[in-house]
Amino acid sequence: MKHRQPGLFDVEERAAQLTKMGDPLVGLKARIDWEAFRPELNRAHEKDRKSQAGAKPFDVVLMFKILVLQQLHNLSDDGIEYQIRDRFSFMRFLGLQFEDRVPDSKTVWTFREKLKNLNLVEVLFARFHEQLAAQGYVARAGQMIDATFVEVPKQRNSREENAQIKEGQVPEAWDKPEAQAKRRQKDTEARWTKKNDEKHYGYKNHVNADEGNKLIQSYAVTHAAVHDSQVFDELLDQATDAEGNKRAVYADSAYRSEAQEQRLADVEIKSQVCEKGARGKPLTEEQKLSNRMKSKVRARVEHVFGAQAAMGGHAVRTIGLQRAKVKVGLMNLVYNMMRLLQLIKRDANAIQRDLLNQHRKGAPVVT
Repeated sequence: MKHRQPGLFDVEERAAQLTKMGDPLVGLKARIDWEAFRPELNRAHEKDRKSQAGAKPFDVVLMFKILVLQQLHNLSDDGIEYQIRDRFSFMRFLGLQFEDRVPDSKTVWTFREKLKNLNLVEVLFARFHEQLAAQGYVARAGQMIDATFVEVPKQRNSREENAQIKEGQVPEAWDKPEAQAKRRQKDTEARWTKKNDEKHYGYKNHVNADEGNKLIQSYAVTHAAVHDSQVFDELLDQATDAEGNKRAVYADSAYRSEAQEQRLADVEIKSQVCEKGARGKPLTEEQKLSNRMKSKVRARVEHVFGAQAAMGGHAVRTIGLQRAKVKVGLMNLVYNMMRLLQLIKRDANAIQRDLLNQHRKGAPVVT
């Protein structure tokens, strides 16, 4: 059977069909100002070219969009290279034609390392917050503070090696020339911890999310053994709104202490942190009821972690805290990007419902 060569109209028809079927990357490409990230991203290429010889480096915005795709679909570096070559929707999102060069897995890894070395992910996260604010999506409701585990591959170390790592030391055997390859595969910054009789190994993603729009306002990444309460002050938002009020804070009982409650009172932030009982002093029925009311709000932060879990957010394939910070930071950023699309769709549907209700009531329709 003889096949004809696909033409321009065939490509356009395929693109139209994908859009009609609801390709989410269309909205992601259209609703986000990708060029706004360029000034910061350009720093990743500042020292790349000492001469004009050789291949021209890939565009920094293209590389950033590749990292977004990689995080959104939980792909390895080899996986994202393959999928860009294989999937038309990925190519369209990236603005690539069939004849264009595609960054290989090593190029993707190298670019992400540059973001790590320059501490750029937190800067990019802040830049996107500026876009959110410009579109009217700012924090107006209570702030929900919580943390989730981010697992990494478990290490097979001896007890002696684990004891040395916990003390911040590198086992002597790993410093030997013949053990260098082994050492590169060892994560000496991840930690074990236990919660509800379940063991976890790796890191934690601590977030402050808005109760109303469920956008992540700030975040911090630590090893898994850091107690949630140790990051509370870093995440707490003390800014005031137009009326001069500060947003209430919701958190589970792990964050509560007398000292913490006093600090919140001192800065005039209403505490909605769940109370906890003590030995010989159980919670009263009134306190239990209060906790249930607070938990109904606080539980909304689990929607954030649930959406991230769909992107592979409960585990990372990295070694070391700094690389974990890059991956988790990108995950928080990509979550906010996808949440923006949901909020825009929600608000558009609300406007349509209001217009329809006005029409049914015979009232003048204001557009």
